[in-house]
Amino acid sequence: MAPATAVPVERIACQAVPDLPHASWSNALRVGPELIVSGQTAHPATREAAQAGAPLGAHAQTLLVLRRIQALAEAAGGGVHNILKLVVYVTDIADKDEVGRARREFFQGQPYPASTLVAVSALVFPELRVEIDATVRLDADLRSATVRAGADFPAR
Repeated sequence: MAPATAVPVERIACQAVPDLPHASWSNALRVGPELIVSGQTAHPATREAAQAGAPLGAHAQTLLVLRRIQALAEAAGGGVHNILKLVVYVTDIADKDEVGRARREFFQGQPYPASTLVAVSALVFPELRVEIDATVRLDADLRSATVRAGADFPAR
């Protein structure tokens, strides 16, 4: 039996989401048609805004982070329509409505990506309220998604 051929892995880099020189992670890795995006935050914009006395709220942070994910998807050859899954981390669950508003503005309607929202005690910097990681499939297009209705659950 011949050994399996390893799927090539490509690190995605783009100017909109620069790699930090001291980072011990990759912002995004393309494995075949799949793009795995590390947790993105609004840093350093949040630090600069906090120092200027005008901290960025959850809505603004979410939009900035989603644009970074979009930039990485585009650098890999895809776009917003290829984002299939988001995991959203918030430091205050009360921000869920602002995060949802930003998602509606960004994705501009149905269908939305699958998503998980998790409240955490803190992120890497105190001014951060939102972090999002994503799974992107360059061979899938949410714009062509259909609805499959399942059977109703039987009454007990």
